[in-house]
Amino acid sequence: MGARSSFVLMMAAATLAQALPLGAAPDEAIDGSTTVEQGRPARWMFEQHLKLTAALATLKPQRKGVVDAFVVSIGLDADPVFGREAAEAERVLSRRYGAEGHSILLAAGPGAGGKEDANGSPSNLTIALGSIAAKMDPKEDVLILYTTSHGSPTNGLAYKDGEFGFGMIGPKRLADMLDGFGIKRRMAIISACYSGIFVPVLANDTSVIVTAASDHTSSFGCVPTNDWTYFGDAFINNALRSPVTLDTAVAQAFARISEWEKKDTLFPSQPQFSMGEKVGTWLTPLEARMPKERTKPTGKPAVTR
Repeated sequence: MGARSSFVLMMAAATLAQALPLGAAPDEAIDGSTTVEQGRPARWMFEQHLKLTAALATLKPQRKGVVDAFVVSIGLDADPVFGREAAEAERVLSRRYGAEGHSILLAAGPGAGGKEDANGSPSNLTIALGSIAAKMDPKEDVLILYTTSHGSPTNGLAYKDGEFGFGMIGPKRLADMLDGFGIKRRMAIISACYSGIFVPVLANDTSVIVTAASDHTSSFGCVPTNDWTYFGDAFINNALRSPVTLDTAVAQAFARISEWEKKDTLFPSQPQFSMGEKVGTWLTPLEARMPKERTKPTGKPAVTR
């Protein structure tokens, strides 16, 4: 590790320590969110502002009397697999739930396939969620959030953009973002190791949570050269492309992941699924409007069939 990388990591650790109250146990870091941006050129920061502003300007307002879905898809790590997965997830989810004009893609690094996307950072995610909250009716519409990154069993989702950006989004912090903007009707799809730690914190009677792993297991396929993680390929690239109900899609994806893990002799990732009792108020009308034709999977499969 070079001197520059060591310095950046020391700064990130120091910032995380400062964010915790004195005497806080390490596990309490799960309640916070820390971001360190180091060595960013001023022009890059300004260009990011322009990109995010332009993306948010394309958002259309909700339609009164219609359950509208708003999609945010974010690749929080610059490993290209996460950017590619986030980009295709935005397309699949937007098509399935009729969110054209209501979707935002954020991606750390160049993996999404272009340079026009705003950075997949925790701060940009917060701004995007606030902008969407201003366009939606929280009593009528729903947010569909897809995140893909590396994960930690104590700190949640990792943000890493090369040697420049570092951070974490813990479960409580993500819940605070959503609840703080009044977004109670939501589907959170979290592709990361140990992502099951988000389930008990995000769950409510109008929420769906689908995670790639339990709170104590890894998920697989996050090789930079891949187009998909196991979870993204099974759930987004295959199951959600078909006009089946969400619970059927989840069952299909989980079965496929289990099959792949057995084939590769991997410890089971144990993906998680939670659905609140009142989810049908928004999910039923969305699924009634789903496209009737299946689309073909794209990219290189995560596992050789």
